[in-house]
Amino acid sequence: MAKKLSIIVPCYFEEESVPLFYEAVEKVKDKLVDVELEYWFVNDGSTDNTLNEMQKLQIKDPEHVHYVSFSRNFGKEAALYCGLREATGDYVTVMDVDLQDPPDMLPEMLNIIETTDYDCVGTRRVDRSGEPPIRSFFARMFYKLINKISDTEIIDGARDFRLMTRQMVDAILEMSEYNRFSKGIFSWVGFKTKYLNYENQERVAGKTSWNFWSLFKYSIDGIVNFSQFPLDIAAFVGFISSVISGLGILFIIARYLIQGDPTSGWASTICIMLFIGGIQLFCLGIVGKYIGKIFTEVKDRPVYIIKEKK
Repeated sequence: MAKKLSIIVPCYFEEESVPLFYEAVEKVKDKLVDVELEYWFVNDGSTDNTLNEMQKLQIKDPEHVHYVSFSRNFGKEAALYCGLREATGDYVTVMDVDLQDPPDMLPEMLNIIETTDYDCVGTRRVDRSGEPPIRSFFARMFYKLINKISDTEIIDGARDFRLMTRQMVDAILEMSEYNRFSKGIFSWVGFKTKYLNYENQERVAGKTSWNFWSLFKYSIDGIVNFSQFPLDIAAFVGFISSVISGLGILFIIARYLIQGDPTSGWASTICIMLFIGGIQLFCLGIVGKYIGKIFTEVKDRPVYIIKEKK
């Protein structure tokens, strides 16, 4: 009996890429021996013709193509989680619809899963050609930073594109938190993973919805979700500022006793107050970020809302 491979494809304003992606994967289907494909396209609140393109594919190939459409934009993490929940395959893969994840790698990934004891075959880019240099620089810095401050290793250049066994997918689905960072979750569950390198691929169509600011916020979420180090920084900075302030007070008292002259100067006083106040706001901001995450979790709202499914 043929095993089933579920392909999860999050989509946001990808009307041009959807049919091209389907055609590209179908071309490598013959190389996937004794495997039946199952597509799960997830429309993450797109307002263009992305949903229409999914519907066309579903009508064309109703046995293998399925889609889910959200009531609004919930983000790629929600779309990925939805796809994992809907997938019924023995193996599950996550792929970008813009074909930056090469479908030609699927046969090799499947062969490794079936012939070795690996539970997951991931992919990582060996270069970042085509990206703005400033984005590439900050991406490298992010991976270096998070791997130093977090117990969960996140591979530099790793993509969401990976092939997983059903056992690993079920483990991931047990982590139902609202604030999700899939790259960290994939590593945290701890299954044996092999990474395949490949060169960066250009988008086949359309424009990316990711910009520098959205990537920056995403990286902050990753750090907060998988490290308490920022809280340690806040505590350390608060301790150091307290020690410095205490030494300053002792110095002022000693100077007064020795010279019999009070320290004058409102400018220096104001600068010190602003400095201490800034540190306090900085530490409160760090703590507030964690409290905000707790707040969204305890409300227990759904990660996404489905408007249409087929």
